[in-house]
Amino acid sequence: MEEAELSSNTTILTQPRIQPEDVREDNTFRPKTFSDFIGQTATKQNLEILIQATQERQQTLEHILFYGPPGLGKTSLAYVVAQALGVQIKITSGPALERAGDVASILCNLSPGSIFFIDEIHRLNRTVEEVLYPAMEDFAFDIVLGKGPAAKTLRLDLPRFTLIGATTRIGQLSAPLRDRFGGHFHLDFYEIGDIEKILARSAKIMAAPLETTGAKEVARRSRRTPRIANRLLRRVRDYAQVHRERVITAEIASRALELLRIDPFGLDKIDRELLATIANKFQGGPVGLSTIAASLGEDMQTIEEVYEPYLIREGWLERTPRGRKTTARSAEVL
Repeated sequence: MEEAELSSNTTILTQPRIQPEDVREDNTFRPKTFSDFIGQTATKQNLEILIQATQERQQTLEHILFYGPPGLGKTSLAYVVAQALGVQIKITSGPALERAGDVASILCNLSPGSIFFIDEIHRLNRTVEEVLYPAMEDFAFDIVLGKGPAAKTLRLDLPRFTLIGATTRIGQLSAPLRDRFGGHFHLDFYEIGDIEKILARSAKIMAAPLETTGAKEVARRSRRTPRIANRLLRRVRDYAQVHRERVITAEIASRALELLRIDPFGLDKIDRELLATIANKFQGGPVGLSTIAASLGEDMQTIEEVYEPYLIREGWLERTPRGRKTTARSAEVL
């Protein structure tokens, strides 16, 4: 029972999608300005140019789309943009907007120049997406009154606003919606050096003395994702506190993360089991996804969407037309 609980815990720790415990801490760690935001240098520079040019022309910032893997700072960048413009920001998500009226109530209450941020925008339903088109292009909202031949369309004028969309799956965004964004910015995984700087900043906020060596140890197991890095830092801080360690060193960080079964490569117990299953039971593959799922007792969608992306990106696993295969690098951890 204890092992199962630990396995479940490490799965949460090393997955970049936001967890309930992240919400409060993310707000605490969230940068306020571009200078506070570490990493994504090219994206920041382009955004600063776009914002400065817009302000000089005294216009409303054009609609922006952020895309990339989860946990890289898309929501944080939206807050930074709002701060740079000095405007309000309204935050929601695609699944939360179920009806056209949900969008209307938000848009009609925006102040001129405000930012409307939609996370997971690829999950908008078709009806809501279609009412966004005139809102984004003409800053107007069409309401249909009545039904049948007697139906009438009422057009409401909206304040000029900026829609910022964020998605982890840009390919699932419909072309008409995607084309209405003037700025497309891809957020990529962070360099380890940037993750170390993020950890140093977070450690100061949480008043946890963190040595440079301790930051390096946590950073190299963070899967180059700030959200995971901050999550691991919280667990290392807890370990240091309980064991009465005043400073988080490389040794303390290593002991804490090994206890959580997160190895120096950032792999957790499930990651290693997946690789070992393919390597040992199926001679390295190729083997079908359904067979792997049955062997591990996991859902196919969970394996494909949660575990595989990192393993494939870092060269531990290969996806071929005939199935999954382990790579030469997998021998390092098996």
